[in-house]
Amino acid sequence: MIEIIRENRLIHLRNACISYVMAELPGGVLAHLYFGAPLRTLHPQGLLRHAGIASIEDFTVQECSLDKLPQELPSFGLGDMRPGAVTVEGPDGSWSADLRLVSSEVIDGKPALQDLPATRDAGGSKTLRLTLRDEHTGLEAQLLYTLFEHLPVVARSVRLRNTGSQALRVTRLHSLCLDLPDDKWELITMNGAWGRERGIYRRPLMPGFQGTASRHGASSLQSSPFLALARPGANEAHGEVIAAALIYSGSFTATVFGHQYGSARMLIGLNDEDFSWLLEPGEALQSPEAVLVHSREGIGGMSAAFHALWRGHLLPQRWVSQPRPVLFNSWEAAYFDFDEDKLVAIAKAAAEAGADLFVLDDGWFGHRDNDCTSLGDWYTDRRKLPGGLGCLVDKVRDTGLQFGIWMEPEMISPESDLYHTHPDWAMQIPGREPITSRHQLILDVSREDVQDFMVESVSQTIRDSGAVYIKWDMNRNYSNIGSAVLPPERQRKLPHRYMIGLYRVMKRLTEAFPDVLFEGCSSGGGRFDAGLLYFCPQYWCSDNTDVLSRCRIQYGTTIVFPPSTMGCHVSAVPNHQTARVTPLNARFAAALCGSFGYELDPRKLTDEEREEVRRQITYAHETEDTRLNGRFYRLLSPFEGNDTAWISVREDQREAVLTFIRERSQVNFFPTLLPLRGLNPDFTYRVEETQEVYGGDELMQAGLLMPVKPGDAEALVYTIRTVEA
Repeated sequence: MIEIIRENRLIHLRNACISYVMAELPGGVLAHLYFGAPLRTLHPQGLLRHAGIASIEDFTVQECSLDKLPQELPSFGLGDMRPGAVTVEGPDGSWSADLRLVSSEVIDGKPALQDLPATRDAGGSKTLRLTLRDEHTGLEAQLLYTLFEHLPVVARSVRLRNTGSQALRVTRLHSLCLDLPDDKWELITMNGAWGRERGIYRRPLMPGFQGTASRHGASSLQSSPFLALARPGANEAHGEVIAAALIYSGSFTATVFGHQYGSARMLIGLNDEDFSWLLEPGEALQSPEAVLVHSREGIGGMSAAFHALWRGHLLPQRWVSQPRPVLFNSWEAAYFDFDEDKLVAIAKAAAEAGADLFVLDDGWFGHRDNDCTSLGDWYTDRRKLPGGLGCLVDKVRDTGLQFGIWMEPEMISPESDLYHTHPDWAMQIPGREPITSRHQLILDVSREDVQDFMVESVSQTIRDSGAVYIKWDMNRNYSNIGSAVLPPERQRKLPHRYMIGLYRVMKRLTEAFPDVLFEGCSSGGGRFDAGLLYFCPQYWCSDNTDVLSRCRIQYGTTIVFPPSTMGCHVSAVPNHQTARVTPLNARFAAALCGSFGYELDPRKLTDEEREEVRRQITYAHETEDTRLNGRFYRLLSPFEGNDTAWISVREDQREAVLTFIRERSQVNFFPTLLPLRGLNPDFTYRVEETQEVYGGDELMQAGLLMPVKPGDAEALVYTIRTVEA
């Protein structure tokens, strides 16, 4: 429920999991008082005195230090020396926004955000709408706070509108500002690089700025739009954690500022280093949505809240419980070197192994023999496929498989028919030599004509092929940040306009083809964020498919995202990224963590391996609901030791799938005795692979033995089911 208590100026957002409390101080200053475990009542005097205010009635802007006051939407330059959430340059050149509360209302459900993905109402949600205004400039800010039933989550966004008579320039817009009364926290971020995305970094909170950000034009391989604050000693199962994530796929910033008085300010929103928005009279600007999570059950409780939120309120609902096809992707089997006969032979071998879907990766269009040409020329290369795409698809379907295809619609090659016809469609700075990466440029997706071209290109490919799956790739980040159609004073709008344009394209396509499974990709997991997951129910987790690397990448990804969103494949050995040789069962165990498939040439499997792959695919299908839709628990961290383990437990607690992977073989050690989580202590369970029977309490308290055989990268996958009385 949401309570607006008028008599003592409090606004209390509350459900069974959390409370979020604000106070309207005299003059309309909106103060933040509390976020955490649910409260029955709250008396603000103590919290205000902590900020140097004797009482609500005693507050005046002139006499009280805003530098000490916890605020909902602060702006620099009015006495608060901490980083602000909003910066707007007025007609007189000043850049302070003095926003005061003028109205509030409670709405059933949840309004959609214009042009941006956001969480959805699934019944029972309530939204608080607060309107603030700066009388000097005419700037109006509308804050939305949504509570969801049974989740410790607040969704928040900011919408700015210019109600004045002169243009304003927005140079900073953060979706969330949360002031915390103390700085006794540890900061957790996810950072990495190509091939080692979403590593977990945890360090004590210090005075000053710390956090993570991206200026890549994408959420990026290097950073994730997420940060968490955990109490010292908080672990997977215990301790307090507060976390924020941004539903956005472009450049962002997620920071914490440790203040001189021992408080902390958390901010997340657009990266203002490459952002500026000219707001004409009557125009509005919507921030991306941020979600704020509170957990009293450690990092695991935080993850469970994110997983439930994304599954219930963000992911395309058509795909939340829909079985995912087991696919064979052609990339590592053929790269650019293929013809129709080779592809059909690969598809036939994949079908014999029990797969559901064949995916044709890069190299099928234009004159694409390498990565130097043809992006944008989305017509079939008749040299490789003389019968056209339709002929290949017919032959693939004759094997019993469905068909999927790779595209990179946001890119353009300088060596392409499209570039020769529309060079102005590429993002570039007039008069400067274009800087290519991977021999390609980026389309200016802020333009409506480019958006129309992208929609028609993808639509025509789907119509021509009958594809049920599109792998949507994006393999380079911004440079030459300029648009041929924007005037100079609006050029810094381009990065955010690009994202708005991309979301419009994805919305049109997913609405036109609701039965097509779109999987995102960006040099692997370079844009693995909640913004794209609104349209794509799964994302390629990393180009690095090595087992030991994937233990870290997938473990880190599940901190925020559920297993069903991760594209995880068994690949060939020696691994194409690390050259490491690992057992087939270990590659299978790691790939079971997400949406399952293969990235290898099935024609090269031995008879023994081919039979093992058939068993793997059968098992993946049989356990899919538990693996992808169950409650996910991380048991052993690859960032902290030699072993990795996780378990997915079905909602009714009657089935679980346990994965254990040992990185390096060690001599003269006892096997690991692993305590499990999520089972019912009163149930009796059987480990199907060993036929041993245990009580649920024994498995969780005493543990289950992990007798892996000697060798590096050895693994166990156990199916644990209740024993019927």
